Amino acid sequence: MSLPRRLCAEALGSLLLAATVIGSGIMAQRLSGGNTAIALLANTGATVAVLATLIALLGPISGAHFNPAVSLVEALRGKLSWSDTAVYALVQVVGCCAGALLAHAMFELPIVQASTHLRAGPAQWLSEGVATSGLVLVVVGHRRSENVSWMVGAWIGAAYWFTASTSFANPAITIARSLSDTFAGIRPIDVPAFITAQIVGALVAIALARFLFTRIADGHEGERLNAEVLD
Repeated sequence: MSLPRRLCAEALGSLLLAATVIGSGIMAQRLSGGNTAIALLANTGATVAVLATLIALLGPISGAHFNPAVSLVEALRGKLSWSDTAVYALVQVVGCCAGALLAHAMFELPIVQASTHLRAGPAQWLSEGVATSGLVLVVVGHRRSENVSWMVGAWIGAAYWFTASTSFANPAITIARSLSDTFAGIRPIDVPAFITAQIVGALVAIALARFLFTRIADGHEGERLNAEVLD
């Protein structure tokens, strides 16, 4: 697949993902009557649905990363060149930021905003590391390509609820969410720590994948769980 087509898929997927995360947060907050649990449940459902759909739709074109941490992991695995990784990350960030602006436009909010939503502290950073590690393990360790869409969606949906940070797990969407002073936002000052935790989580997942998803030598032939892992 040509690079322009792959970049178009990554940009479009990133835009729609961010628009869904932020837009569903706005809608959920408006309709929930101040019930944060209901708002988060609605936000989760929309995010899971769009992730599964976009991965199934655009995965055959670009791999459906929509996430610089995933693109970094694919580069470390030798599945993506470093030059392609750089432009993937760029269009992912631009696409996610455009998605934030699109969400604001659809809900008649000021297009350009800066979030005031506090998300900081060791618990938040640990949560982002865990959420990103799990995501990368799913990406690296899946056995069949047709499983990726539902597995990624399921992981992110679960991590919305079991992590203190509500599972951003994506540097590009973290940046985009700093541009939205809405339910899904994060203060710009909190972004660097989140991204650092996400990258650390991704690197930890690579180390775990080397241990979990390759042949086990225990005195007899072990089964290779995933022929694509760290070739």
